[in-house]
Amino acid sequence: MKFSENWLRSLVDLSADTATLERRFNMIGHEVESLERLGASLDGVVVAEIVACEKHPQADKLQVCTVSVGNAQLQIVCGAPNARAGLKAPLAIIGAILPNGIEIKKAALRGVESNGMLCSAKELGIDADASGLLELASDAPAGKALSDYLGLPDNVIELGLTPNRADCLSLRGIAIDVAAAFDAKRKFDAIDPIAPKSKRTIDVKLNADADCPRYVGRVIEGVNPNADTPLWMSERLRRSGIRPISILVDITQYVMLELGQPMHAYDAAKLNGAIEVRRARKDEKTKLLDGRDYTLTPEYLVIADAKESVGLAGIMGGLDSRVTDTTRDIFLEAAHFAPATIMGRARNLALHTDASHRFERGVDPELPRIAMERATQLVLSIAGGTAGPIGEAAIEASLPKRHAVALRRTRLSRVLGITVPDADVERILTALDMNVERTSDGWRATPPTRRFDIEIEEDLIEEVARIHGYDNVPTHAPSGELALHLRPESEVAMSRLNLQLASSGYREAICYSFVAPELLEKWSLADGAVALANPLSADLAVMRTSLLPGLVEILQSNRNRQQERVRLFESGLVFNNASGELKQSPNIAAVACGRAQPESWTGDKRVVDFYDVKADVENLLRLGGGKRAIEFRPSSCAWLHPGRSADVVVDGAIIGIVGGLHPRLLKALDIDEDIQVFELDVASVTAGRVPRARPISRFPSVRRDIAIVVPDSVPYASIETTVRRALGAALSDLLVFDQYQGPNLGSGVKSLAIGLILQDDSRTLTDQDADSFVSRAVTALEQECHARLRG
Repeated sequence: MKFSENWLRSLVDLSADTATLERRFNMIGHEVESLERLGASLDGVVVAEIVACEKHPQADKLQVCTVSVGNAQLQIVCGAPNARAGLKAPLAIIGAILPNGIEIKKAALRGVESNGMLCSAKELGIDADASGLLELASDAPAGKALSDYLGLPDNVIELGLTPNRADCLSLRGIAIDVAAAFDAKRKFDAIDPIAPKSKRTIDVKLNADADCPRYVGRVIEGVNPNADTPLWMSERLRRSGIRPISILVDITQYVMLELGQPMHAYDAAKLNGAIEVRRARKDEKTKLLDGRDYTLTPEYLVIADAKESVGLAGIMGGLDSRVTDTTRDIFLEAAHFAPATIMGRARNLALHTDASHRFERGVDPELPRIAMERATQLVLSIAGGTAGPIGEAAIEASLPKRHAVALRRTRLSRVLGITVPDADVERILTALDMNVERTSDGWRATPPTRRFDIEIEEDLIEEVARIHGYDNVPTHAPSGELALHLRPESEVAMSRLNLQLASSGYREAICYSFVAPELLEKWSLADGAVALANPLSADLAVMRTSLLPGLVEILQSNRNRQQERVRLFESGLVFNNASGELKQSPNIAAVACGRAQPESWTGDKRVVDFYDVKADVENLLRLGGGKRAIEFRPSSCAWLHPGRSADVVVDGAIIGIVGGLHPRLLKALDIDEDIQVFELDVASVTAGRVPRARPISRFPSVRRDIAIVVPDSVPYASIETTVRRALGAALSDLLVFDQYQGPNLGSGVKSLAIGLILQDDSRTLTDQDADSFVSRAVTALEQECHARLRG
């Protein structure tokens, strides 16, 4: 909203300077986007009349003008194309310094003396127009100081209003807020009803129900459409960003700026029969004021006569029914349109008008009759004519109603953190035109019909806060104790997992929680995927059921950019709805490809394999401490490489997977190298055990080595579990130090050399004890793993 500061001050008895006003605007929620100073330095610039113009003897584009400044005549050389006899324009006399820094001196232009400079609006710093001299009204008094004549200096203020404050899209709306903020007196002119002196009316029919519940119209006969727009009005329009056009159009624009009610003037002679507000017919054609033809659909609301549509309701009037220089009788309209009816319609037609901007946000439903009286005042006083009676059609049941909102004194103090005196609360709400009623615990305030944004108690609290002053609200934090969540001592912090992977050469990645359904299909992970109701795009249509698809996509993107060794990890939520109930659980996953070690002079070019990634998983699991039973069992996962993958089992429960991706999946993803991955359930990884101190045994350990032959299909994890279960606490440690396969053993079997570290805390083990433990271990291996001692 752009407006003149002088215009605002004419509506509010305000003593504050411009800087204070600007700061206060920001503090009451109306951000000042720009403040442009006009006519700050126009001393020595006066109104002048060009008495005569003659061609310059030495220059084709210059004229020698005789200029009157009231009590004297001056010779001025001027190159403006619109310089002519009879024109009144600003003249900077000798000694004047213009806002652009130019000092006016006596000069000779091509041998002809010039005693000043006739000026354009741009040279005076009051407009951007530099096409010619600033043309003043014919009744402008020659010799009068230009700043006095134009009401300068002035400031053009532009506010960035929020969409809920449509009431401030008018000078009166802004003035009400300013008067409340400064506790100042308003100076609004009374808008008295105009008694009709003509009987002519045009009937109005409302056939759009709640879309247009009120329409006000009036015929004014015998107007002069060629009357000059008064200087005060044209300057206020121009400083509000609106170019004056003609008196009838300018009056409707002025009333819109002053009161906030968009209006339109029709040439009454071009209307056929009654006015009807209705929905557009399918493919109905209409030509608007911009000269373009539009094809409408029933979603648009039109103003129509008995023959055709004459305007697009709430957006723009029709071209054929517009007022022109030959118009003698006009029909003024002012209506209330429901915001939802206008919202988005102008944008669909690539239009944006001042009317649609206001109607989309909401215009006071009680304003049409007031605006009609104000516009009638201005038309009669400037363009003459005879006014007929106001015709109004209304659907009372569809008009917006304002209801009282309760404001509790205790709630106000609790939210703001201060106690606002009752008298101040009542002053603020009353100054904002609310009907305030005191209750036992506070107040009941009924907002004015223009305030669509006040619906609940918090809205009233906001009004009190911004007018009382946000700078008066304390900035300290609310008092009260906060309940701190203490992490169990046994739980491993997520930061430790991230740090462990980072120290192993992985870099953290962050992927979208949404993926393409086709990607999950390639991974065979689409079961239980949760589809989004309103996805950002087709590539982000479902929630991820695993972290790995996104990580592998990032790995591939890095590989495509010449990154040969890539190691990435991510921790985040995965989502699954396979059981009919949405479940989300935190996982941690990693991917790796390329060399096992960074390139160096040692020449180790080994590619990362299953065992490298398995070691990284073991390092994560060991962060929890304690003696958890960790196993790696062959995995049957469809998208993992058979024989090079495993389920990660902790204390008998599967908590994740580790291994290489299946060649079939790599081909589907267009990846031509092996990729090692793992994904674990975070809750299982972080569930550690509190370390318990125990004394070191004073008795020596005994080592016994055995070599066993087992089928290839038996994993070492099963062998280790069997031995530990058979020997119990007597087994201090277990290790594998050799593996052999060859023709001497036969096919389908392998030989493992295992070291058993035996120890007792209470005595030294004898050879008989050691042999007994070895025998017990061999027997268990024979029964559970089909093993035999190697001869």
